[in-house]
Amino acid sequence: MPKPANLKTKIFLDSGNVSETKETIELLGFLDGQTTNPTLIAKNPEAQQRLAAGKKFSQEEIYSFYKSVVSELSLLIPEGSISIEVYADENTSTEEMFTQSKEMFSWIPNAHIKYPTIKAGLEAAQTVYAATLGAKKGDVFVSPFIGRLDDKGENGMDLIKNITKMYKESDGHVELLAASVRNMNHFLYSLALGVDIITAPFSVLKEWAQKGMPVPGPDFNYPAEELKSIPYQDLDLNKHWTEFDITHPLTEAGINRFSADWNALIATQS
Repeated sequence: MPKPANLKTKIFLDSGNVSETKETIELLGFLDGQTTNPTLIAKNPEAQQRLAAGKKFSQEEIYSFYKSVVSELSLLIPEGSISIEVYADENTSTEEMFTQSKEMFSWIPNAHIKYPTIKAGLEAAQTVYAATLGAKKGDVFVSPFIGRLDDKGENGMDLIKNITKMYKESDGHVELLAASVRNMNHFLYSLALGVDIITAPFSVLKEWAQKGMPVPGPDFNYPAEELKSIPYQDLDLNKHWTEFDITHPLTEAGINRFSADWNALIATQS
């Protein structure tokens, strides 16, 4: 099946399973990148088999395993982006995140490092930005999570729409990566909004392929149903990030989940 001629959005797979990567490439005929995180790596079939056999990883082994997974992905998508997420919990320092990121960035030539949107995470990202003398388009992504807002009864797609509107006034170096895509409506509306990148699970990309890979226009009618609208806020992008309140309960919940899933893979030392 040929790639749709009117598709401007990059399509990423959200998965830590190499088999899904291979099947997605076969279904779509292309794949622009892949996003991983501690939870997705924990769901990797090989990791699950080890856990089922009672063979947890050591600290060194789990990072070696993560490296082996993204190395396979890099070979399958050599021209695309492979995102690797640093480990973070409420106690992880800026320096610890930065040290992790330097090591992870060396794993593959097409790595993008993910930091959580918390003070320590943004400080680490800021250090990287300073070290590389700035960034160009394609170097930096912001990754809002749609489904987690829907879970709270809020319209997560409003956040995507609002960020798209806000970034029209920016210098363009940050690309919007729509994440936590739970269903076909999330996916199609993100396409209709013209976001830079969508990362979606295998089930959604498979359904899209089966439907003939439609790319809706701006008249797409998104069924928000009873979800509460998220109003647009006119924010000054020239302000430093420290001038904004970046705290959000869903960010904390996400970090707690990722760290718990990661730590569940690691054998405790007696």
